[in-house]
Amino acid sequence: MTRRTVLAAGGLVFRHNGKLEVAVVQLRKTPHWVLPKGKLKRNEKSRRAARREVCEETGHKVLVHEFIGTLAYESSGRSKIVQFWRMEARGDAIRDPASDIREVRWLSPKKAIARLTYMREQSFLRHALAEGALRGHKRNGLSAVR
Repeated sequence: MTRRTVLAAGGLVFRHNGKLEVAVVQLRKTPHWVLPKGKLKRNEKSRRAARREVCEETGHKVLVHEFIGTLAYESSGRSKIVQFWRMEARGDAIRDPASDIREVRWLSPKKAIARLTYMREQSFLRHALAEGALRGHKRNGLSAVR
């Protein structure tokens, strides 16, 4: 019996609160800190799932910008593919994080990389930052990354 690949989506979520901050979330079942993401529902498009999951996990409405990249890895004996978009948090949280999230932290990019539990996510965020994924942000808006 073959196990199906798990498809997921999420975001590199940032805000500018006097300084650039990136969202990381702590899972309730484990002490792990991760980028906000989650599984696609049946027939759900990746971009829509990414927005939904990020809102559920961080409690923030987000503006979804460009696609940033994909992570593929093994999780619980299954292949998992996660697509990420660059996202900007809009205003204050509109709800509490989902019940499977213990805590949301907004950290400087350097501290966010250090806080992430998994090396693959640390490398992904580091690479995205080096490629300018969060460059072009402005306090009252966002210019597209070219």
